[in-house]
Order: sequence, then C-alpha cells, then structure tokens
Amino acid sequence: MKLILAFLTTLQVVAATPPNIVFILADDLGYGDLACYNPDSKIPTPNLNKLASEGMRFTDAHSPATVCTPTRYSLLTGRMCFRTGRSRVFSGVGGPCLIEKDRLTLPAILKTKGYSTALFGKWHVGMSFFDKEGERINDQGLKGVKQIDYSRPVGGSPIEFGFDEFYGTVCCPTTDWLYAYIDGDRIPVPPTNQIDKSKLPRHPYANDCRPGMVAPNFDLEKVDLVFLEKSKAFLKEQVKKSPGKPFFLMHSMQAVHLPSFPAKQFQGKSRSGPHGDFIYQMDWIVGELMKTIESLDIAENTIVMFGSDNGPEVPSVIAMRRDHRHDGAKPWRGVKRDQWEGGHRTPFIVKWPGVVKPGSTTDEIVSLTDVFATCAKAVGAKFPANAGEDSFDLSPVLEGEKRKKPIRPYLLQQTFAMKLSIRQGDWKYIDHKGSGGNNYEKENEWSMGQFAIPDTDPKAPGQLYNLKEDPGEAINLYSKYPRVVTKLKGLLEESKRSGRTR
Repeated sequence: MKLILAFLTTLQVVAATPPNIVFILADDLGYGDLACYNPDSKIPTPNLNKLASEGMRFTDAHSPATVCTPTRYSLLTGRMCFRTGRSRVFSGVGGPCLIEKDRLTLPAILKTKGYSTALFGKWHVGMSFFDKEGERINDQGLKGVKQIDYSRPVGGSPIEFGFDEFYGTVCCPTTDWLYAYIDGDRIPVPPTNQIDKSKLPRHPYANDCRPGMVAPNFDLEKVDLVFLEKSKAFLKEQVKKSPGKPFFLMHSMQAVHLPSFPAKQFQGKSRSGPHGDFIYQMDWIVGELMKTIESLDIAENTIVMFGSDNGPEVPSVIAMRRDHRHDGAKPWRGVKRDQWEGGHRTPFIVKWPGVVKPGSTTDEIVSLTDVFATCAKAVGAKFPANAGEDSFDLSPVLEGEKRKKPIRPYLLQQTFAMKLSIRQGDWKYIDHKGSGGNNYEKENEWSMGQFAIPDTDPKAPGQLYNLKEDPGEAINLYSKYPRVVTKLKGLLEESKRSGRTR
C-alpha cells in the first residue's frame, strides 16, 4: 500500500510540474522541403520525420506573414504585425524594435509562471544601436554599422522583452550588414573588417550576403553550430542548477535562409547541392536538440514545437527545381513574399508526451500567432484582452478533441507591404491583385515569371479561391461568387477596425 501511495504521489507531482517548452524556428523552410510533408523531397530529413512520428503534424499551418520580421513579431506577441502600422524587414542596425515597450510577449507571460527563458539565434524584430554621441543610428546599411559605439548597450534586445538570456544576431546572421554576435545587449567581439565576398563559396545559393562588417569570431559556415552549442548549454545548465524550474527555449536558426553555407561536415551529404546540404544540416541540429533533451531525462515533460517563418526563397526554389528536381514549395503556388499558399503554408510539428498522440496529423487551420495562447494555456497563465489579439489556444486540437467547429473563425495573412488576405474554411480571399510580393512579369532564368499562371479574372480588383477544389489557386472566382467576396472582405475590414481576430 505504501508503494502504491508513493507511486500516486509521484504521479501527482509530475502532473503538477509545468511543462518545459522548446520552440525551434527554421528560416525560409518550405512545406515541400521535408520528407514528412513531401514524399518527393530529395533531401533526407530523418530527425524531423522522427519528430513528426512522435507528435502531431499540421498540414494547414501558416506563418503570419510571407517574410521574416513581421512573422517573428506575431509569433512573440500573438498579434498580427500589420496592426502596428509599421512595415519593416530590417537589414542593418537601424531600429527601433517593432515590439512596443508595453506589449506582453510570449516569454514575458511564461515568466509570470516562474519560467526561465532564453533565445539563441536570429532576432530580426529590430534593435537600436547608438553612435559616440549617444544618438540612435537610423542607417540600415554599411554606413550605419561603421557608426556604432560598441561601448554602449544595444537597445531593443530580447532581454528587454521577457528573455533572461540572448545570444545571437540582430538580423539575418549571414545576410545582413552586421556580422557579429550579440550577448544580451552587448557585442563582446566587434567587427574589424569588411567581409571579402570573393573568398565566400560561389554557387546559386551564395548570393544573398551583403558586404558588411564582420567580427573575427564570426565564421559564416559555423553560425548555426554556435547557436546549437548555446542552446545545448542552456538545457544542461537548467537541469543541473534549477532542476525543478520550468524553462522556455526559443532556438531561432539561420538555416535555411540564403546564403546556403553549410558547415564542412555537411557539405555534399544530401546529394542535392549546397541548399540541400543546408536543409540536411538543419535537420541534424533538430536531432541534436532532441538528443540533448532526452539525455537530460526531461523529454516526457517537454513540449517541442517546430515551425518556419515563411515559405522558401526565390533563388533556392528556382535552382532546386532545375538542378535537383526538388520543390520546396510543393504542392502549393507561390514562394516567400507571395500571398499564395507557398508563401506562408509551412511545416508545423508539435510533440507533447502524454497529450499529443504520436504520429497524428490534423488539417486544422492554424497560425504561428497561436503559439502564444497555446503556451499560455499549457502553463496555466492568463493574459489580458489587450494581448494576443490574434492568438487562439490549440489545446483542443493537440488533445485530439473531436470538434464540429474550427478553433479559428478565420485566418489572416500579410505581406511585407501589409497587403492582406483572409481564409475561412475552403475559401480564401486575397485583397489585392497579383502575388503581393514577387515579380511574376519578368521572364528569365532567375525570376518567378517562368512559373506565372494567368489570372482567370483579370479585371477583378482581388482574388478568390476555393482551396478544396483548387489547391493550386489557378482559378480566380472573384466575379463568380460576389457574395463570398463581400462576406470575406467584410470580415477582413471588421478585423482591421476591431484590432483583433480573437
């Protein structure tokens, strides 16, 4: 009897322990890049296949935006970025941060429940750098980087928005003008020289590297390995020094944003070129994080989420289709920046032992904004009405609850220019003409014009598609179903007026 009571007590303690949360965010990873989403993928992704077999795979999940900066804002705040009225994708050191000072963030809400929080990797929501006179730098290019006074703290760092620890980069790690690591709100090793692009690899996936300033300790082929070591060290430190304290780790990768510079041990491993090798390395990193979690004996009480900030990039899609018969956007129309599905329908996988049925799938329509409310519910945290305005709790879906109604009344998407679309059920209304992002009018080997599909309703001011009957978004039904257009446009305008979806 004593043994039974002791066992039940242990179960109660385990059940009462808040779950750890690890969110892994890939960059520019398409729906078709993973074998568990695309059977025709030419790239081995065994670790993400394994994660999907151990958790739930979402087939209708979306990044909130078709580019990285607004998606990251929305993920961290549970609010669509277009509501800020600011349209930015940062490329240098000109800020300020898009997240408002008084806005509740995902790590901040978890801290109210006693969580340790850390972000390792790419930030890309804006920071403020200062010159020797203490003036905030506004120049986004090389001139701005050369003005930085490295003795001053950086403003708008993740540690101001709920993260206890941060080690990473201000923008895209191997793309943008400042090639240096930020530790908290300082740059311990400032850049000393301008990057020499002539010494970088040359291939179709290597041309997205701006000629900025680089620090001596910044190796463009090892950036993701540095982030990995930081995340692994955090996990080990948490278990060693604070074994009873829950944590939230956001691991924000460089991969697979161009340029594709995989580390040497991964070069040639995918047999699908440098970008294939980069995806293969990304998958390996996921495996290393999962092995670390398992080795620390915390896997049973750790939620692991994996997603991407938008669809695959133009040059990688074009070259991979041509050279390796691999389609990172498959089976959807469009790529990064486009309002069509390929621009924002992305992989999303959740493993939650004891809650999520292993090997399950769902076609529930969800957004990465929903991570905010889902994590809050998982830890028993409540948030006010003026927070997470576009976030919905996915717990019923994760728990396998049979539902007659969808979690979301509708789904909003935005482009870099804050052009919008709305999805309800099978119907998708795009409130503008064209892709909303890439130029499909030019026709050459490096433009998306070679994949252009003629608009079947060219005089219409917008687009309407039935994704059940036409998943490739080839037939514009705008003029054929005016009542559907009126309804969806009305919902979209109401959402804009009210400032919320939830």
